Amino acid sequence: MEERKILIIYTGGTIGMVIDPETNSLVPFDFENVSNHVPELRKFDFQIKSISFEPLVDSSDMNPDIWIQLVTMIEENYSEFDGFVVLHGTDTMAYTASALSFMLHNLQKPVILTGSQLPLGTIRTDGKENLITALEIAAAQKNRQALVPEVCIYFKDKLFRGNRTTKYNAEHFHAFRSDNYQPLAEAGIHIKYNYPYIRYTTLNGTFKVTKKMDTGIALLKIFPGINRDVVRAVLGAPNIKAVVLETYGSGNAPTSKWFLDCIEEAIEKGIIILNVTQCLAGNVEMWRYETGVHMLDLGVISGHDLTTEAAVTKLMFLLANAGSEEEIRTNLNKSLRGEIYN
Repeated sequence: MEERKILIIYTGGTIGMVIDPETNSLVPFDFENVSNHVPELRKFDFQIKSISFEPLVDSSDMNPDIWIQLVTMIEENYSEFDGFVVLHGTDTMAYTASALSFMLHNLQKPVILTGSQLPLGTIRTDGKENLITALEIAAAQKNRQALVPEVCIYFKDKLFRGNRTTKYNAEHFHAFRSDNYQPLAEAGIHIKYNYPYIRYTTLNGTFKVTKKMDTGIALLKIFPGINRDVVRAVLGAPNIKAVVLETYGSGNAPTSKWFLDCIEEAIEKGIIILNVTQCLAGNVEMWRYETGVHMLDLGVISGHDLTTEAAVTKLMFLLANAGSEEEIRTNLNKSLRGEIYN
């Protein structure tokens, strides 16, 4: 049987740091020699290659141009490798995973994002286990078919669908959660795959990537006491085409006339408003309460159980690639990559 090959793409982030013995400070290491730092990798029965961004990117600086660079790397290496492990800083990992899920079409191979809370070169690092297990999952096959052919985040001991995941903890090794969707796999003594929840595409099309994203969006989080000037400033910002509205509970927002007037004016100008909940778990159901019904009547679109990260990146994707506003609205209410339950 032909030997499997996995490609590590190191974008930057904590996991790729080691202590320089001369300065006692953290510096990035060359991932070409990753097995010197993680000798366990030599025991795998598949090949591991690596490439690194130049320059490396702090995850706080992540943006759509870098996502395009990343999907281009995957595209250029897609036919040669059986799976991909993307090493990434944790702060924006959920945004990148969500973006990649929309930008990679007819994906039949694993793209597993991981990282660490402590650098790989420190004694108590979580990076070693995260990297080893992410590689094992990326290489896992049955009858030469990938077990998890989608964009995922692996962290600590759980594999989550990338566009269902949010970073919620800056301190613990369990840094991510996916409250609205079951883990795709859990790693203990054995890696147990949750097959009913894994997305196996039935499309026959060939793999391709999208290299256009539109950043003409804004994020407006509702809070008690939010005033008219703030709402108008966000909704009236130049070149804004869509707004992710983070509301309370199941999609509720103020019923003040001035607030609803601002929403109505924005929609009349052609701005798409997508309603997602501020809660980590649950679903937007604007029909349940009067406050939500008002917005529904004005044309605000339900984000269902989208994470904010998925909402932002899905809008960027649709604004750049859909042919019309009607197509955008239709696709916002549809699950394109398993990002919403419908």
